[in-house]
Amino acid sequence: MKYNHIFYIIFTIAFASCKSPEARKPITVSTGSFIDESVARNKVLNQEQIKKIENIIAKNPDKEYINSGNGFWYYYNTKIESDSLSTPNFGDIVNFNYDVRHLNNDTIYSKKEIKTQNYAMDQEEIFTGLREGLKLLKEGETATFLFPSQKAYGYYGDEHKIGINTPIICEVTINKITQN
Repeated sequence: MKYNHIFYIIFTIAFASCKSPEARKPITVSTGSFIDESVARNKVLNQEQIKKIENIIAKNPDKEYINSGNGFWYYYNTKIESDSLSTPNFGDIVNFNYDVRHLNNDTIYSKKEIKTQNYAMDQEEIFTGLREGLKLLKEGETATFLFPSQKAYGYYGDEHKIGINTPIICEVTINKITQN
């Protein structure tokens, strides 16, 4: 009988240990409050930058600023009134020059520093505002763009001369568009 009792205990332990493990409930539950706070901060930051840009526009009534509809403003320094020229399309190679300045017009990168660029439209990395701005220009045109930081180098800057959340001005000239 002693052996039956031991057999029963061993059988019970073995049977109980075959039970599948139960999943533990998470200790913390994410509420998304950090993301909500970040979105709210970014909205305030963007509105502050837009106000600065609008002040620049108001102080320069001689320039005909255009709201791009994509979150930035620009005016033409040189506009080509020709129907025979078109703006670049996907895959076209755009040869262009540009500079980068602070909103107070202090130079960050000159055209000489940046040098002439060749860009395959929408197929290479380039900051959002510049990519969208190039699509607005024809060969031979020059425009000055005012970009809030979200359309420029954003939260990280360029890790060299452009700081975090820095709105910028760029004067861009398209030298040549090679259709692909």
